[in-house]
Amino acid sequence: MSPITLPLPSAAPPSTTYTINMIKDEVRHLVDTGVVSRQQPLYVLCEFIPPREWVCVEIELERCEYLLRDQIGDLMAHECWEND
Repeated sequence: MSPITLPLPSAAPPSTTYTINMIKDEVRHLVDTGVVSRQQPLYVLCEFIPPREWVCVEIELERCEYLLRDQIGDLMAHECWEND
């Protein structure tokens, strides 16, 4: 009888792709719930996104010309206010 060999786990890419709108929605939720503030840099978001998926988020932010040192508020710049 021959030994059974199992395939090694592959470093498959994350199954989720992030668009800039998905990232903005998630960031808006984190700000609205008070978990992060608008003054914090974008790189603090890595605490709330799994490391395997953070790479995709980082690439999308850079593709849209955001730097990780930019403030979270810069990502939320275009908001509509209902109460002034």
